[in-house]
Amino acid sequence: MTGKIRLAVIFGGRSGEHEVSLMSARSLLAVLDADRYAITQIGVTPAGKWLHGDDVIGRFEKHDYTTLSPVALLPEPLNGALFAVKNGQMERLPDIDVVFPLIHGTFGEDGTLQGLLELADLAYVGGGVLASAVGMDKSLCKDVLRAHQIPVVDSLLLNRSSIRTDINASIEQIEADFAYPVFVKPVNLGSSVGITRCSNRSDLMKGLLEAARFDRRILVERAINARELEVSVLGNENPIASVPGEIQPQEDFYTYSAKYLTNQSRLIIPADLDEDTSRLVSDTAVSAFRAIDGAGLARVDFLLDRQTGEVFVSEINTIPGFTAISMYPKLWQASGISYTELINRLVELALERKHDRDITVRTYGRDG
Repeated sequence: MTGKIRLAVIFGGRSGEHEVSLMSARSLLAVLDADRYAITQIGVTPAGKWLHGDDVIGRFEKHDYTTLSPVALLPEPLNGALFAVKNGQMERLPDIDVVFPLIHGTFGEDGTLQGLLELADLAYVGGGVLASAVGMDKSLCKDVLRAHQIPVVDSLLLNRSSIRTDINASIEQIEADFAYPVFVKPVNLGSSVGITRCSNRSDLMKGLLEAARFDRRILVERAINARELEVSVLGNENPIASVPGEIQPQEDFYTYSAKYLTNQSRLIIPADLDEDTSRLVSDTAVSAFRAIDGAGLARVDFLLDRQTGEVFVSEINTIPGFTAISMYPKLWQASGISYTELINRLVELALERKHDRDITVRTYGRDG
């Protein structure tokens, strides 16, 4: 590839993590090398509209879309073509080589956006449809990890309809399986949105109703007295792991507020672990990444039981935060890879993955 890499950064989205996505995009856009990349900003509103124009990130941060124009990516191979819609006409924009999706949560991190990018035959940063969908679905991800003998915390899966029909029966089912406290989580969401730590029946009722606001499937996990560890993974076929880091939240757990608003949680990088535990956590992160067919990047979160020393995978984030206080880039910085170098490597990995798709034979017994 000669000249600048034409890079489209997509952010915002129809998700409870919309504001987090804007923070990630602002941090990424601030460090992109203008001599290396020709940058196109695409914002997706909370209503799902794709918009383009001047200073998209600034307009989105102000929730002012009046100067922006609709933009469309058609689900067919058109050599990276984007189209702006102006006065009822479609105007082709400069082509793009690589997409850097920074939409966290639903309709961005769950395989839906990746499916569109696959149909458009575009290179993109991060996991494919399968890895994104499995990583996003906390319950299915647990099933896949269990199948690979990777330890996860015991859990129970419920659905919104059963909670709304007879919440007391749901509570009785949970209480039959677990002692308090428990965690209640929407299955398909991140950034701790909709998560509640429940110490009694009253908490549990509120937590179930809160999680059901954000998803039709709700996960209940037994709580353990644990240290919260995170490892960043980078690569395609031969992924590598960063040093482990530890989060010491000031609240009961690492909440949305603690992650993005208060900046009061303590981040310890590298984590204070003995050599064997550190190696186990890093190796398990790579194994989990491979188990879901990860690509490009992921952050693997762990719980280290303070009583038993057992290590459990909590979840896999295939589009981890890229904010100024996010663990994914911080862990790589501590491992010797700067923020700018990390971005460049992720783009290279996206192009590598696209090349691997391009050599796949998709016809049999016919031409074209």
